[in-house]
Amino acid sequence: MARTLRTLLTDDVLARIHDRAAGHDATNTFPDADLADLVDLGYLRAFVPEPLGGAGLSLEEVAREQMRLAAAAPATALAVGMHLIVTGLAARLVAGGDDSVAFVLRDAAAGEIFAFGNSEAGNDLVMFDSLTRAEPDGAGGFRFHGTKIFTSLAPVWTRLATFGRDDSDPDDPRLVHGVVTLEGTRTIDDWDTLGMRATQSRSTVLEGAHAPADRVYRSLPVGPSADPFMFALFATFEVLIAAAYTGIAGRAVELGAESALGRRSRRGEGEPLAHDADVRRAIAEAATRHDGARLQVLALARDVDEGTDHGARWFAQLVGLKVRAVADARAVVESVVAVSGGAAYRTGSEVGRLYRDVLAGIFHPSDERSAHRTIATSILGPLPQP
Repeated sequence: MARTLRTLLTDDVLARIHDRAAGHDATNTFPDADLADLVDLGYLRAFVPEPLGGAGLSLEEVAREQMRLAAAAPATALAVGMHLIVTGLAARLVAGGDDSVAFVLRDAAAGEIFAFGNSEAGNDLVMFDSLTRAEPDGAGGFRFHGTKIFTSLAPVWTRLATFGRDDSDPDDPRLVHGVVTLEGTRTIDDWDTLGMRATQSRSTVLEGAHAPADRVYRSLPVGPSADPFMFALFATFEVLIAAAYTGIAGRAVELGAESALGRRSRRGEGEPLAHDADVRRAIAEAATRHDGARLQVLALARDVDEGTDHGARWFAQLVGLKVRAVADARAVVESVVAVSGGAAYRTGSEVGRLYRDVLAGIFHPSDERSAHRTIATSILGPLPQP
């Protein structure tokens, strides 16, 4: 029996978002009009349960939507994706009976915009330790002091999901996760990058930003954790990041086909380049990579939704998905750049913009080294401790 997959994005909104993407890339500005259109569609409430006024979409459904949005405007998809990651992990935990993050869904239903403030310069342990200080306020809450980088949605977020290290007990350091408001934060206007410019992922300085007790949802030991929060975070993050870059690859294949059909060779009777055997092979290989990436993103998203038991290999599956999807997207776009010729090297070229945007994929956790360690451990077991 065919499954009914719900959708929120409309073709006319995607067309408008696509038309604005080049301008935001050129001017290094945030796509406020895109956000307004997405809010009107209820897209920021995609994961919010229906009883709260949301769409209650599954991870697979949102992954499909993110591919479509990324094909129209990669940076818009990546930026809004951070809000969806926070709300998506909250929806997963609440559905499993964990109400510690239920406030996230209530806030999202009320129109609050969540950013994801976890990355730190020089912290290659990512979620397993933090350079940010989490200081107890004496009433169950915490104040955070530190600097987070790559804070997408910087011009518009109203809530920041973040974490820091609590060393108040030297024998038991803890990683404290909670949500803060704008108060006690400062944004540095430092986002001038090669690609993904419209995300405006500026640095955020936490200067005593406060998460009261009812906005603190985890205190975990330093290092890897089997807490369900970590699975919900990794599953939502890795799938939606992979979906965004797979959407870029899909758009690149479309542009490659347009270029091959529209350009003519000086050889023979001036036939379209689409008749050239090498060009056909390049487009076919790019499409094959994209098809495979798309299928694996949707399959693993469905496994998360359905609670498929991958046992000890779950994290290996998730980080492997992200690494493969990004590598495939980069290979696809690079092939299309070659097929498109010198015009792709111009700053106004959409193919050239995709080439710059897709490079950002290597900076999202998990990177290749971390992913390979995780995958090797899942197969070979952990390395012996010294």
